[in-house]
Amino acid sequence: MTEKPTAPEDDEPIVVDQTDKRTVLPFVAAAVFAAIVLVAVVIGGVLSPAEKNVTEADRIAGAAQNYASARNASDRRPPPGVACDGFDEGRSPLAAQFAGDTATIPKVADQTVNGDRAKAAVTVRVGDRETTETWDFTRAGDKWLVCD
Repeated sequence: MTEKPTAPEDDEPIVVDQTDKRTVLPFVAAAVFAAIVLVAVVIGGVLSPAEKNVTEADRIAGAAQNYASARNASDRRPPPGVACDGFDEGRSPLAAQFAGDTATIPKVADQTVNGDRAKAAVTVRVGDRETTETWDFTRAGDKWLVCD
């Protein structure tokens, strides 16, 4: 029987240096940072909600849309809650154009605000006709109303 000679390098143990210490500190720091960012986003949403970012031009466009929608849905003239006190329906921005058809407002542009009064170029579509006229608005509390 012949023994197989062993190589001298196989007999020497391999030394592994395990002196470097690993910690969870980077993971804890990342979790704390993520928590801080999340809290900041929540506080920012509470202190400055999106509905507060609505411009006066957006509110005026909404008033024109509300007037047309209310007029389409109601037989009362003027529809309640969308027009000024003493509003003359005969001088309504839709009086000449509205003949029982549904009126839509595809565009409200060039809004100008002067205190509690405003004007805007409102485009009205009734059937296949489209016209643009200047509408007057008055602020009543926190909303705008169509006026004559």
